Amino acid sequence: MQKVICKKLYDTDASEIVKKVTFGNFGDSDGYEETLYITAEGNYFLYTNGGLDSIHPKEDIKRMSAKVAKEWLENN
Repeated sequence: MQKVICKKLYDTDASEIVKKVTFGNFGDSDGYEETLYITAEGNYFLYTNGGLDSIHPKEDIKRMSAKVAKEWLENN
């Protein structure tokens, strides 16, 4: 997935996975996944996707500061 945020391209295919967390089982309508990525430039972003009843009912990318990414890692 690709998304432009503040004139920067965030691309899951061109970035490195730092950590992936899955909640629920595949096919659960309330299940979802969150994957933290880092770009070659050192920018972090969170890819999210889930079932229709989950907190992430559609694919999305959210940019993250290094501080927020570190906090996410500590909590997941």
